[in-house]
Amino acid sequence: MAHGDRALLVGARGRAPSVTSGASRRAGGGRSIAAVAAAFTLAQLVLVRPGMGLGWDETVYVSQVGVQAPAAFFSAPRARGVSLLVAPIASWSTSTELLRVYLAVLSGLGLHLALRAWRGLFPVRVLAVGGALFASLWVTLFYGLQAMPNYWVAVGALAAVGCFLRARQDPGALWGVVAGGALMAWMRPTDAVWVALPMLGAAAVGRRPRSALALVAGLVAGGTQWVVEAYVSYGGLAERLHEASRIQGGLGGHFAVDDQLRSLSGRTLCRPCTGPLPDPPVMVWWFVLPLLAAVGLVVAVRARRTGRTLVPLMCATTAAVPYLLMIGYAAPRFLLPAYALLAIPVADALFHLATTPAGRRRPVVATLLAAGLLAHLAVQYAVLERTVRRTTDDHRDWARTAAELHRLGVRPPCLLTGHLSIPVAYYTGCSSAAPGGHNANSTVAEILRTSRRIPVAALTRPDGSPPAYARDWQTLPAAGMDIHRAPVTDRDG
Repeated sequence: MAHGDRALLVGARGRAPSVTSGASRRAGGGRSIAAVAAAFTLAQLVLVRPGMGLGWDETVYVSQVGVQAPAAFFSAPRARGVSLLVAPIASWSTSTELLRVYLAVLSGLGLHLALRAWRGLFPVRVLAVGGALFASLWVTLFYGLQAMPNYWVAVGALAAVGCFLRARQDPGALWGVVAGGALMAWMRPTDAVWVALPMLGAAAVGRRPRSALALVAGLVAGGTQWVVEAYVSYGGLAERLHEASRIQGGLGGHFAVDDQLRSLSGRTLCRPCTGPLPDPPVMVWWFVLPLLAAVGLVVAVRARRTGRTLVPLMCATTAAVPYLLMIGYAAPRFLLPAYALLAIPVADALFHLATTPAGRRRPVVATLLAAGLLAHLAVQYAVLERTVRRTTDDHRDWARTAAELHRLGVRPPCLLTGHLSIPVAYYTGCSSAAPGGHNANSTVAEILRTSRRIPVAALTRPDGSPPAYARDWQTLPAAGMDIHRAPVTDRDG
């Protein structure tokens, strides 16, 4: 009996350090992930800056719930997720700076939670480095604090895949699958489906019906509003999908890899995507990324943990397919979900290359990788700085045009039409109208009738011809465009 007591005591003593050490490692790991997320939030506020102003698409999303201007035309491809995301601020404040700070903090929190979903699948150091790789891309920093959906699809995808992989051993992770799927579908339902396909396939092959059900439940929860709106406002789901395809130039066989390469230089929308390719230093990381991902897969196969690397790589591939092979233009934000899903396997590959199987550092390789990463960060910063400066200048021009419109008496309630009318209308506090094109929501007759009740102006490029109905309207230049103001009537007095 005494021997048994000693055995229990020795066993307890043997286990205690392990528990304490494990807890300490978990706490330290949690701090490293939190530090990456906090640094991401701070970098956005310092490098992108809250005063950049809202972009075209942002004004559409914010205007749906905001108090600055009437709701802009909401086209078929868009979903309401971003509008609901910004509602806690935009519904009562017109401060772009406050909205940017709110989104920067929220994006950092989202990254933190998405990385935590992978704990237990990879060492925490791999998760922290993977998060840092994704967060340091210029496109991630640029869009993290913007009222745009793509970053949030990326965060949802990262969380959903991590929880999906953990759910076999931890059934509680199924709630993370539901939440990640819902977030993706809430933001962009079609993108969510593309990301989900490999997980549904893996669930079928692995006979995991609960995981598949959780994922489908999340997609349904996030996408139901979009489907209901399709029947209420677009004549049905098929009609909305058809209209969304038309607006995006007709989805089909379009090779857009070169277009995406052109957008890496900081072209936030490459449509049409012409001109030379960027310099090699700007593009090299884009080609290295899939190579490192392949190394990560080889490492996983040799370590007999293929699934936890193969699934995110497959999801990254399907997330990228429509934007590389099915659309006739490019925007760098389209591939954010793919970058997020590649980040952890790539970080795993980097650690494998930098260390021996025994865990010792390979000094030469580690030094070369560190130098390459530093050069990569320098290029990312240069592209980011140039993109932020150009974008800020464009937004300031819109604000100056809005100020000139106010000086001319075009104040709310008012209506703008023509070139850049949607974002300038938001800055002015006006509604916007288009009798044709992708954002058609009115007719010429309706615009002329409106001009008899409230101030109306048509915008064109400098020295551009005004629309036929505005040829007799007063023309004045303003911040890179011409304003054609409808004649003043008694309603102005």
